[in-house]
Amino acid sequence: MTFGTKIAWDDSVLPFQLDNSDIRGRVARLDRTLEGILAQHDYPPVVEALVAEMALLTALIGQTIKLRWKLSLQVQSNGPVRMIATDFFGPSNEGEPAQLRAYASFDREKLGKGRPFEQVGEGYFAILIDQGKGMTPYQGITPLAGDSIASCAEAYFAQSEQLPTRFSLGFGKSTEARGVEHWRAGGVMLQHMPKASPLAKVQEGSGKKGLLQANDLVDGEDGENWNRANHLLDTVDEIELVGPTISPADLLVRLFHEEAPRVYDAQPVRFGCTCSEDRVRQSLSIYSAKDIEKMTTEEGRVTADCQFCGRHYDLDPKTLGFEAQEQSDGKT
Repeated sequence: MTFGTKIAWDDSVLPFQLDNSDIRGRVARLDRTLEGILAQHDYPPVVEALVAEMALLTALIGQTIKLRWKLSLQVQSNGPVRMIATDFFGPSNEGEPAQLRAYASFDREKLGKGRPFEQVGEGYFAILIDQGKGMTPYQGITPLAGDSIASCAEAYFAQSEQLPTRFSLGFGKSTEARGVEHWRAGGVMLQHMPKASPLAKVQEGSGKKGLLQANDLVDGEDGENWNRANHLLDTVDEIELVGPTISPADLLVRLFHEEAPRVYDAQPVRFGCTCSEDRVRQSLSIYSAKDIEKMTTEEGRVTADCQFCGRHYDLDPKTLGFEAQEQSDGKT
């Protein structure tokens, strides 16, 4: 696709509800945010695609967390792509943008020529929620299953949360009017709203290795509503997901007008990283002077690079660790 201007609904997540189906969801569009994430690294295209998918999923899921909370998604595997990690930082105040960052660890020599998800081996998909200081972080894990990271996320919600969930995603490189390529992504998330008095938990699912699937969790009228909404979502085109010509609200009307869609305030999303020199120093504060010496380069410095944004830190070893001889400002 070709376009030349920034669209008002780019880099945002629009929450909605289908009143006639008892289903909630979100529509996300990532443009400059995704480009900012990928521009920090020289990833092969197959790894870029996986990071784009993971970042889009994180934006869709993260919109629900509260102010100042942090949501993280992780894929750990024994394949060529060893890890993909993303963080979604809730805004400090209402109306402010959330921040999103992501990175991947991989073995370039072992990457194949197959589909992106074929570069991910056996492992697990995890969601972590950090509610802030003094609170115990929440963590949920499920085995990698299906043929995409999105299907792993669907299995996670079915298995760990017993919430029927569906993702429809689109992502790839777009071409601006002047011929410059950059990444765009867009997607829709559907989730059946939990009941006030849930049924007894389902133990055995119809998925691989007995994992629960969305359809294992709904029956009767709920099942009919869920299947109908999914059939409607199946009619979406990738260009409609990614945009930019159709707005998220117009897309919802096109797909779900008979389900009485109701939209809420959109959440803006930006690329952002929380790394800082203070955080690096804090992470090294658990080490002794002897440990710090082992980390010191031949030039007499301790260096660190942020895996998310690529920022480089060059520090005096004397100011590091719990046995630091002097502070970074030179005071003893």
